[in-house]
Amino acid sequence: MSVLDWSVLVLALAGIIIYGLIRSRGSRSMDDYLLAGQSLPWYHVGLSVMATQASAVTFLSAPGQGFSDGMRFVQFYFGLPLAMVVLSITFVPIFHKLKIYTAYEYLESRFDSRVRTLTAGLFLLQRGLSTGLSIYAPAIILSTILGWNIYWTNLLMGGIVLVYTVTGGTKAISYTHLQQMAVVTFAMALAGFLTVKMLPEGVGFVDALHVAGEAGRMNLIDLKFDPNSRYNLWSGLIGGFFLQLSYFGTDQSQVGRYLTGESIGQSRLGLLMNGLLKVPMQFLILLVGVLVFVFYQYNPSPTFFNKQETDRLKVSPYASAYQLAEIKHQNLTTQRQRAVLDMQAALKTDNEAEQNAAGSILRETDEALKQVKSDVTKLIQKNNPSADVNDVNYVFLRFVLDYLPHGLIGLLIAVIFSASMGSIASAYNSLASTTVVDIYKRLIKDDSDDAHYLNVSRWATVGWGVFCIVVAQFANRLGSMIEAVNILGSLFYGVILGVFVVAFYVKSIGGRATFWSAIISEVLVVISWYLDLTAFLWLNVIGCLLVVGIAWILQKVMPRPVGTTH
Repeated sequence: MSVLDWSVLVLALAGIIIYGLIRSRGSRSMDDYLLAGQSLPWYHVGLSVMATQASAVTFLSAPGQGFSDGMRFVQFYFGLPLAMVVLSITFVPIFHKLKIYTAYEYLESRFDSRVRTLTAGLFLLQRGLSTGLSIYAPAIILSTILGWNIYWTNLLMGGIVLVYTVTGGTKAISYTHLQQMAVVTFAMALAGFLTVKMLPEGVGFVDALHVAGEAGRMNLIDLKFDPNSRYNLWSGLIGGFFLQLSYFGTDQSQVGRYLTGESIGQSRLGLLMNGLLKVPMQFLILLVGVLVFVFYQYNPSPTFFNKQETDRLKVSPYASAYQLAEIKHQNLTTQRQRAVLDMQAALKTDNEAEQNAAGSILRETDEALKQVKSDVTKLIQKNNPSADVNDVNYVFLRFVLDYLPHGLIGLLIAVIFSASMGSIASAYNSLASTTVVDIYKRLIKDDSDDAHYLNVSRWATVGWGVFCIVVAQFANRLGSMIEAVNILGSLFYGVILGVFVVAFYVKSIGGRATFWSAIISEVLVVISWYLDLTAFLWLNVIGCLLVVGIAWILQKVMPRPVGTTH
């Protein structure tokens, strides 16, 4: 990176942080620290909700996902708009009227303290692990750019956000989210535009989409119902709906964002704004990855995008084998470029037969290149057993550093950092609020003043920050970050959602049945995932339905405690 890039990066991040801290001055109570005094307008709520979900994982891994697998991942979000409608009708008014700090407080009034503690515990475990992944994603950037050790980089990234969160609280987080989303939208749109501009003369946006389509990257909709397929219309609408409903309805990192709304109406409008904008935003990010794929059809591409590992391979005992793989990769790249040019000529003359022939060569070459990459990956693993071989996380970063103009490089790095700061800070805040309100205040010390709980909240934030940084040290073994985060969520979200569904809609079921049902269901969900019985999105549906079904059965067979009405 040049001096200009570093200047843009530092100025963008410093401006966002300083603005948020200035606007959060006066946060001296627990209500201010955890809920921003419930004073924010709808657009504030909506952008904060979006920024919390759009972590650095989104802007690092999603373009790589589009590059390697095409557009089909966008189907994952198809259930989100419907989930926002259900939340606005059901969850928001209940949470606001109860004037609660966390979603889990409601469960004690509906059931008992055991259900509340169990559900809060499941959230803390899931969110703590997921936040570790969110720390690791931006740490990849510093590690790759500067050659720093990834473990020290994780410590630096997580530590900076921790200081910022402990100092400013929820209000600082919400105000910085406004600037983060503005920078993110502008920078990603500009990156896509410049990618098309760098294509050869005469190749426009529509031509690029044709090439991507022939290479199997415009796989936007898959109508086939297949429980073992990770991304299709049905898994997105049904499994995605349950995942998004649980994430936005029961995950405190999101509930805490829309509880900051100054009224029920403002919180509802913020959620509906998220429902309308999230799918187009994710479409744009994936499309940038697809355009990068098209760019590399006309230009030489790296055999492996993690440059650190290939540099190590060049001076290793496997250097000669790597050199042979590089030669094979270059030959295939030349073959691919000829096929793309043939495709371009066929498109201009509308010759369908030549289009099909060129498309067939493109797909064959693509498969051959994947095999070369697989061979190189095996060499890297032999040379460095602890190497990060999940190349999808490096595709967009490598493209940015190699081809985009100075200044924009710094801006895009700032995008990834600011997104990371927003999502990690929200997670730290939600982990602290749940720990203090649902665990400490409920089970340990329930008779102190507001100043004491504010101080405990800050220390809880520090404790969870340390935990998440430790988790980040092991994140390189989990594959594509954006998939890993959602798989991890799917292991817990369905069960948590099931508890809330029983609470809201099945009044005949009591606390004991719900408590044991949640434990049994969580065990069954983990077993289902371990045995790979279905694609991960369906675990959200399975978990939710299991909780409701098993709780209903247990309620029928369990003896009722004396004095209960359920």
